[in-house]
Amino acid sequence: MPKSSTKRLVVFVVLLMALVISPLVVAASKGPEVTFYANITAVQPIVTAFSDAFGIPASYTRISSSKILATVMSEFDAGKLQADVLQAPMSIMRYFKDKGVLAPYTSPVAARYPDWAKDPDGVIYSFGIECMGILYNTDLVSSADAPQHYADLADPKWDGKILMPDPSVHSSTISWLVGLKEKIFKDEATWMTFLEGLAANHPMFVRSLGPTPGPIASGEKAIGLSMQKYIITKAPAPLDWACQGEPQLGSPRGIAITSTTDNPEAAQLFINYWLSRNAMEMLANQVGESVVYPGVFPPVDGMDAAEVIPVRVLSDEEIQHWGGVFKDIFNIP
Repeated sequence: MPKSSTKRLVVFVVLLMALVISPLVVAASKGPEVTFYANITAVQPIVTAFSDAFGIPASYTRISSSKILATVMSEFDAGKLQADVLQAPMSIMRYFKDKGVLAPYTSPVAARYPDWAKDPDGVIYSFGIECMGILYNTDLVSSADAPQHYADLADPKWDGKILMPDPSVHSSTISWLVGLKEKIFKDEATWMTFLEGLAANHPMFVRSLGPTPGPIASGEKAIGLSMQKYIITKAPAPLDWACQGEPQLGSPRGIAITSTTDNPEAAQLFINYWLSRNAMEMLANQVGESVVYPGVFPPVDGMDAAEVIPVRVLSDEEIQHWGGVFKDIFNIP
């Protein structure tokens, strides 16, 4: 073959290889990344620790319980869901599962978790319980005067002094109130009397759990339905928790990979890290969460001995039904 022809062939091969290899180099330089949508608060340290451990960029977007369903479904239906991993109350996660938003994945780390925390279909994992209870302002209320039983919230002495998420729309509060009926009160009639007494005390309503600790810590309200974890995250605010002799109830928190992720391996690695003891200790110690990992408790006095019970996951129809019932009982416009 003439030298000129050979030279032209070599140039052609080099150019062809450049065209083939160039996109691979660009893709490799970009690398995988994880986008995490969650309703849980203050978990950026875990996301950062994951990135530091594995060199995979991860971003965390906090979306409240009242907005995460609409946000995710809007993106999913438009074919533009950005999240690789989703976290939300279990009732919402099951809705996502039914709509095809989530993908199955068997995490080896989940073997350490109790059976009830693992979805039989291997899609959703429950890593914690959105533990809700009664917080009170220690400058205004002594431990002796604080409610000793949930039924004490109906005592007229608390009229105008109670704060809680709106029980007509906030799914976790709806589930918690129904949980009281099923796990605390002896019968539905007694429970209904409690609800009517609580409503008669004219509680102030907020949209979700996020805003609940502020008015209690400031003294605007003396007590409220909130979360024990705020004793840690709002320290040194004058907050403590009541009803320590009764079971503490909460909605299971779920986490799963999305069916639309472009980075399944990175998303699986994120799930494994999230379920690890290291991450759960961070979640308990730094955020005050009640986690499912055996032997890990939040550093809130008494929580290591508390009986924390997951409430039943209500169907969407039940949430709507009870939300309507509570709207009438509490006379919410």
